Amino acid sequence: MTPRPPSSGSDPKKTTEAAAAEQPAAVKKSAARKTAKKAAPPEKAAAKKAPAKKTAAKKATAKKAVAKKTATKTTATAKTATKATAAKAAAKKAAKKAPAKKAPTKAAAKKTTAKAPAIPEPPVTPVAPGPAAAPPVEPVPGIDLVPVGAADRERLLSGTHHDPHSVLGAHPVPGGVAFRALRPYALGVTAVAGERRTELNDDGDGFFSGLLPLRDVPEYRLEVAYEGTVQHTADAYSFLPTLGELDLYLIGEGRHEQLWQALGAHPMTLRGVSGTRFAVWAPNARGVRVAGTFNFWDGTGYPMRSLGSTGVWELFVPGIGEGELYKFEITRPDGSKTLRADPLARRTEAPPATSSVVHASHHEWGDEEWMARRAERPAHEAPFSVYEVHLPSWRPGLTYRQLAEQLPAYVEELGFTHVELMPVAEHPFGGSWGYQVTGFYAPTARLGTPDDFKYLVDALHQAGIGVLMDWVPAHFPRDEWALAEFDGRPLYEHSDPLRAAHPDWGTLEFDFGRREVRNFLVANALYWCEEFHIDGLRVDAVASMLYLDYSREPGQWTPNEHGGRENLDAVAFLQEMNATVYREVPGVVTVAEESTAWDGVTRATHHRGPSGFGGLGFGLKWNMGWMHDSLQYMSHDPVHRKYHHGEMTFSMVYAYSENYVLPISHDEVVHGKGSLVSKMPGDWWQQRANLRAYLGFMWSHPGKQLLFMGQEFAQGSEWSEVRGPDWWLLDPAYGAQADHRGVRDLVRDLNAVYRATPALWTRDVHPDGFQWVTGDAAEDNVLAFLRYDADGTPLLAVSHFAPVVRPDYRIGVPDDVPAWVEVLNTDAARYGGSDVVHPDPVKPEPQGRHGRPASIRLTLPPLATVWLRPA
Repeated sequence: MTPRPPSSGSDPKKTTEAAAAEQPAAVKKSAARKTAKKAAPPEKAAAKKAPAKKTAAKKATAKKAVAKKTATKTTATAKTATKATAAKAAAKKAAKKAPAKKAPTKAAAKKTTAKAPAIPEPPVTPVAPGPAAAPPVEPVPGIDLVPVGAADRERLLSGTHHDPHSVLGAHPVPGGVAFRALRPYALGVTAVAGERRTELNDDGDGFFSGLLPLRDVPEYRLEVAYEGTVQHTADAYSFLPTLGELDLYLIGEGRHEQLWQALGAHPMTLRGVSGTRFAVWAPNARGVRVAGTFNFWDGTGYPMRSLGSTGVWELFVPGIGEGELYKFEITRPDGSKTLRADPLARRTEAPPATSSVVHASHHEWGDEEWMARRAERPAHEAPFSVYEVHLPSWRPGLTYRQLAEQLPAYVEELGFTHVELMPVAEHPFGGSWGYQVTGFYAPTARLGTPDDFKYLVDALHQAGIGVLMDWVPAHFPRDEWALAEFDGRPLYEHSDPLRAAHPDWGTLEFDFGRREVRNFLVANALYWCEEFHIDGLRVDAVASMLYLDYSREPGQWTPNEHGGRENLDAVAFLQEMNATVYREVPGVVTVAEESTAWDGVTRATHHRGPSGFGGLGFGLKWNMGWMHDSLQYMSHDPVHRKYHHGEMTFSMVYAYSENYVLPISHDEVVHGKGSLVSKMPGDWWQQRANLRAYLGFMWSHPGKQLLFMGQEFAQGSEWSEVRGPDWWLLDPAYGAQADHRGVRDLVRDLNAVYRATPALWTRDVHPDGFQWVTGDAAEDNVLAFLRYDADGTPLLAVSHFAPVVRPDYRIGVPDDVPAWVEVLNTDAARYGGSDVVHPDPVKPEPQGRHGRPASIRLTLPPLATVWLRPA
């Protein structure tokens, strides 16, 4: 292979002097005669190849030397003289037949500059020779040479050969076994089979060929001489395909659920040889080659073979190991070339660099206990409060492993059951927050390696915290090195430009109707759950996938086959994804960010609803309506809230149509929307009191909770991915830190009481788990309701959104509870409130109220939520 810079690959290496000392004499002489000029860097090698006469002169000299050595070991008989004469004649004949080395074509001369940005000239490190070399074997007189034919030669040089293994490597031919190699910039190539060594003829343009008088193809290696180094390697073109018929069948059917095991770059050992298997799906390509640090980004010598009608191209490259950078050089249908990152790369360079990285995981998991019990209870019947995190900015500058030392402890202290990570998959632009993905199978390298990310997930699990991850299967960016027109034609995107272009984000939508694309995405969902132990996928932008007319004007979209606006391909994909994940990874939950009233988002896929569609199969759905309405209500001055009371009660009209999450996400605290506390009216005290009352209402409302980082301590400024949360607000040296710490303490206690109170989560998706006490006390700005667990044990939640104290306020209650005790009050002094609390049990009185036979009298704190449960 082409000399390459140091890496973590598996090739043994030695110094230039050591390698030169160990070279066989024939190779040393050959190299000496070919290197009459100063060594040139690889980028210039194509333009500075040795003169055309070097091959003939070298071979003639080498054969004369062999003949002379033989003559000194025998007597000067006529028979010996005859043999020497014959050897000289054979050498002359070989010299005449060796073709002059052709000048590089224009394509070859421009090859390096057409690949990628200029690569710095790395030091050339020689590779130690293999076992002790045997003397060269003389070619058999009278047998023709076996160079690559003109047609194959042209296709290999132009990168359009679909089956390079049929030409290169070793093949039986009349008279023996032909050896052919394509090694640009090499000075000489020797085939070594056991004790036999045959120096191949230099056919020009990097091609070498020769014949061994053997009946069968032997096990062999190549000894490749470059200026200043000799490499010993197995021949990439001596290996059978590494993908089996079942793999190819499943890929062709779009049903390979572990696609990442088949495609991409995989270090492995074949026939005792260490290397990396590369495989990529590019059905429209005329040819595909591998380029990387190991060949100085010149893929000429590494053409891949096409594996039939599947569109998959494959090549096993010996000597390539972990840490090597690579891309695929694809020849498009029009003959032009493009250098693309691997769509299934499991590791990438840190942006703005764009290369893929050969990777193998070595992480040893320690979360066996978590994994064994996570499927014990469905998510919608379990405590489920989520802390949403943007990893790069939670503590700016921390790596995955450094985050693992801080994030689990912080989330555990606050009592959240899960974290939700904004997209972790690799993305080129940090300002997209990860929602424009280019590396769907690679955690972003900004924070470390894939194993480092596994370490973080492992640490969270060991702290008893589940991990959800934002997943973006709706669209991808147009970067020319990524998925857009990957092999020269629309492949991952829809072939119809109107269907492909996402109107809001300048991106491309996936072609959900193509089975290979669905396979790419479904397998990706499984990949994160299986390989990284992710406990849930929050699927981004589901609404944009479901509707053909999403953000499109009339004339910009075409109805489906039934004349409707539903994207039937996207519906089928989401159903397949959910069904597959729930079947293959028990305990994982999928969550839809879906902002419309689509029927059956969280209904099982095999159950049809009124619309005629089966359910999409999600486990949970973000309740965007509740979020919008409740924040709208809270933004009003309390004196006006009585006119908007329905904004806080309307959510219960549809609360059981889906399994809901109540999201206060990053989307609500950016782009001029302000932070959560800044949305509240009034002075600083009232803003915090409103926020505390709102959080108490949110945690008691049917549904799961999600809160974005920074809002748990009433950060005043809106979120910035550059700055992250304002942690300095919690610094004891800051005068108002007690105000912010009080809100954080409330969030901690909300989670603690929530997790200890089954009434708040066991019947979240069942109507019998909720009863209004009063939903129409608009004049008083009061909301009161009961939550019940599976045994009928209630919790009473009362929210008062007016800035006054209301003494002796009667609340109707069941008459079978002898006394009620306050378990949480957002107005407590320790949270920064006015401390209007109920320290003693409250007993019901036989005075009916709110349609109930008994009632209790409470002193309602200003702008507060109070929780009570049976004493």
